[in-house]
Amino acid sequence: MIHPFRYWERLSVAAALAFRWDGRRSRLFFQTRPGPYTTVALIGFLRQLHRHFRRRRVVLLWDGLPAHRSRRMRDYLAQQRRWLTVERLPAYAPELNPAEPLFGNVKGGELANHGGDLPLLAAALRSGMARVRRRPDLARAFLQHAGLSL
Repeated sequence: MIHPFRYWERLSVAAALAFRWDGRRSRLFFQTRPGPYTTVALIGFLRQLHRHFRRRRVVLLWDGLPAHRSRRMRDYLAQQRRWLTVERLPAYAPELNPAEPLFGNVKGGELANHGGDLPLLAAALRSGMARVRRRPDLARAFLQHAGLSL
């Protein structure tokens, strides 16, 4: 069914797969929002992520989304160097991003055959992310799929 007056609605997701340096633990952080992610929204996500990693250093692998490369984001990241190191992935290389198989896994499961109802879509997404959180082997598989290891 097509909803001609609701075509602009969309649910965006920011996600971070976190791995302990020795591989003994993985964690999944995600956030949803209606509409697209902007630089301001992504900075908010990074601030929340920082709260989970107080007094720890983090290496962030980041793709080429325009909001990741904005001047405001570059300025913010420059101020975060005490805890955050950013490694940029090549543009247009989703096969190198461990978050892509994560999204594919959830899209092929809980999000399959969903319409445009954003609250139901958000609930299904949370369910899929919860399933992935319960399966640390999946997080490692996503990392390996991208050709990365700890």
